[in-house]
Amino acid sequence: MGKDLPIISVGTSGSTSEQPENFFYSRVFCQKENSPPLGLLLEFLRSRGQVPILPSNLEEGLLQEWAWVQVALGYQRERKPIQVFCVRDRGSYRDVYDQEKQQFLDILTAYADVEAQLALEYVNRCRFILTTRMVEDDVTDDGYDFNGWILEFYQEQCNGIVQIDRHGFYSPKGELIVDLSSSAES
Repeated sequence: MGKDLPIISVGTSGSTSEQPENFFYSRVFCQKENSPPLGLLLEFLRSRGQVPILPSNLEEGLLQEWAWVQVALGYQRERKPIQVFCVRDRGSYRDVYDQEKQQFLDILTAYADVEAQLALEYVNRCRFILTTRMVEDDVTDDGYDFNGWILEFYQEQCNGIVQIDRHGFYSPKGELIVDLSSSAES
């Protein structure tokens, strides 16, 4: 259903060591039916002073596609790009969507406070999940900032709530409202 956009490293070719890479994930659980086209995200990033680096073989027409599934967005040539995934409540990656959604519903049901219930409602009503994946040992402060702008765009444009692994869920004002730093979330 969705289009797989090329994931191509735009920076270093990677180390030849046998060490597996550790990834750091963040998500936006979005209530809007469809994800905006990538072109709108790129415009937003540029308006915030960011210079996104796209895969060289990315066709211009794909930037207007709303049914995309994955893309690599670079923030510095010498760093590995941030992998951006979009899974929906319909289509070929619905199983991934269902699994992610259920994982966070299970985590949030253990909390009784009002903020956790708000986050639970967002997750329960989400139509798609925007996930970013960064290589933990490679990302810089600029990469975290770049990732933050991606999350903010989807939170604002798609009526979403942000979740960051080893941290928790954040309000639209950027305040931690559900602390998951000590939970078994992964």
